[in-house]
Amino acid sequence: MTAHATLRPAEDEYSPYFATYVGHVPAGDVLETLSRQLDDTAAFLAMVSPAQAMHRYAPGKWSVKEIVGHLSDTERIFAYRALRFGRGDQTPLPSFDENKYVPESGADARPFEELALEFAAVRRATLALLEGLPPAAWSRRGEASGKMISVRALAWIIAGHELHHLGVLRSRYGL
Repeated sequence: MTAHATLRPAEDEYSPYFATYVGHVPAGDVLETLSRQLDDTAAFLAMVSPAQAMHRYAPGKWSVKEIVGHLSDTERIFAYRALRFGRGDQTPLPSFDENKYVPESGADARPFEELALEFAAVRRATLALLEGLPPAAWSRRGEASGKMISVRALAWIIAGHELHHLGVLRSRYGL
């Protein structure tokens, strides 16, 4: 366990919008949580049938495939922010609109197994990035979406974002 990865981000390290995601993450080493999620989520997704992968719990809601694609897209964006800020780059980064990304992803036309494998590859890349950061990088901050955020907070948000969507898949999609 490393101190920089076990310290839950303070409220001033992220926008209040992300408080729910950070709150979902259990205490402890966020790198261990992210690693454990890789295996747990792979096992969870392996149980999803092709019919379930296309399910939407209501009209206009994302399919299970689209949620998995969204997890990959969002993690890539948050990890990119962590890379930039961790390297000391102070260039403000723009926001992104997930509701515009999802339809453009083409997730529903892809095999579900491919989406699950892509998510696992993205997570492995995120872990490699975060595990390789020097301790000082974890407290660095930068501006994204007009708000200041720390690298540490981004790691916790990545973990919490996944937990949030897996909870939605269980509660609203019946998986």
